[in-house]
Amino acid sequence: MNAKRLTLLFIFFIVFGMPDRSSADQVLRFGLHVSGMGTLDPHFAAQSQDRAAADMIFNGLLRYQPGNAPRIEPDLAKAIPEFKIVNGKQIWMIELRKGILFHPGLGIAPYELTADDVVYSLKKAADPKFSAYAGGYAGMTFEKTGAYTFKIILRKPLSPILFLPKITNYAGGFIVSKKAIESLGYEKYKTHPIGTGAFMFESYHPDRTLNLKANERYFRGKPKLEGVEIHFLPDMKDREAGLLAGTLDLIMGSGKPGWIEKMEQKPDIVIDIHGVGEVATLYFNPTQKPLDDIRVRRAIAYALDRQAFIQASNRRLVEKVYSPVPEQYLPGGMTHAEVEQLELDYASDLQKAKKLLALAGYPDGFTLELASSEKRIYRRSYEIMQAQLKKVGIQCKINIVTHSTMHAMIRKDRNPMVVYFAWRPNADVYLTRFFHSDAIVVSGSKPDTNFSHYVKIDALIEAARLEISPEKQIKLWKQAQVRTLSDVVAYPLYLTKQCYARRSNLDFGHKLVSTMALYPIITEKTVKK
Repeated sequence: MNAKRLTLLFIFFIVFGMPDRSSADQVLRFGLHVSGMGTLDPHFAAQSQDRAAADMIFNGLLRYQPGNAPRIEPDLAKAIPEFKIVNGKQIWMIELRKGILFHPGLGIAPYELTADDVVYSLKKAADPKFSAYAGGYAGMTFEKTGAYTFKIILRKPLSPILFLPKITNYAGGFIVSKKAIESLGYEKYKTHPIGTGAFMFESYHPDRTLNLKANERYFRGKPKLEGVEIHFLPDMKDREAGLLAGTLDLIMGSGKPGWIEKMEQKPDIVIDIHGVGEVATLYFNPTQKPLDDIRVRRAIAYALDRQAFIQASNRRLVEKVYSPVPEQYLPGGMTHAEVEQLELDYASDLQKAKKLLALAGYPDGFTLELASSEKRIYRRSYEIMQAQLKKVGIQCKINIVTHSTMHAMIRKDRNPMVVYFAWRPNADVYLTRFFHSDAIVVSGSKPDTNFSHYVKIDALIEAARLEISPEKQIKLWKQAQVRTLSDVVAYPLYLTKQCYARRSNLDFGHKLVSTMALYPIITEKTVKK
């Protein structure tokens, strides 16, 4: 650096002072691909932005190891619990860590987590009025046995592989503040969530940002970051521009062919590709005409070509999947060879599709009106489906809505066909939430995501859930999926991994292999170097 430039810099710092890099540099600015939050209640968190916020604000009794899901380790609980059978009932005894404090907020001072909060949280998670995951807690009762101890009683025993995910930091497993909800009221609490996590709610500015600040009393240690700002940027160009300019530190990337390779050429940019893989599945609603005719559903399946969906994304991010449960990650999924042998892979065949439509009385096709999320991955999937079905005379009118609006619409049974991306921790959860009659949207006893109104595999799901032998359990899960594929109530499209881009100075504080919350986990160890 020459003498003239040094002199100018010296004068600048004398006049304006040295830049303050401490606080500003340790606020992580995170650009997400949606236009706003769906919910701040962790027991309704289904969308990616909601899952990310819940993961930072709340804890579970157990947690998925940061960056290494689906491995599980203790979180609020002192240890991974074990069970005993008493009078035919399964009892899980759990002891809490001591000294864990809830966040302050809205006049509520920090206070220590006790069994009262845990029992309250689990009862909330089991109540369909206050949880989207209530179906997973049916048949359980929760009893306090001491200030820091409690038990969960199951009428029907579950294997650890099925039970433990229910008390992790995911879905209904998040622990909320009993005092905050009872003092503030549920509606107020939904606008100012209070948990025990590494970051605390600070403010929400619709269509702009969600602001979190570090929880200095966090039981795992004070976070290295001062806070996290989630910026709502549905347009990829805006997220990319912010990352390159340095106004964003981390963004949801793009599966568009060539985007990853382009960004890898930029200085100071790192691309992270990680699991777990979300399965994109097309669900048919047979209660709506003309989808009540299995020949029509089969025609749609034969009209679709998985390869077209694969080619629309970066090949490093996607791969084919042939059953609702992805065999790449979970026991109970079915391989291509298995479904092909049963002729349930529905390999693309336009002539067969047209013949089936004609037999069903629709030689000229028909029209369907569908709502798609603004998110590129949803929008592109619907557009590809629209183009493919047009070849056999089926016209799809696609209405683009916000991501949260789409979720609300499909849960009110507004779409005759639903494209849905989901990862679930095991085969039982996939099958229970998407195909058990209790989970039928709107009309089910525990409405969830059974968009197909399917009722034919309840017995198989329940038998598998109670099966102790892993081999027999897997066989039952596969049997259930053979039935769904035979009845064409679901057509697995493809599996997609997660793609994020970050500034090279951002260190997550853990190795990133796979995450249950689908975003690169931000913890107390995350830092901007």
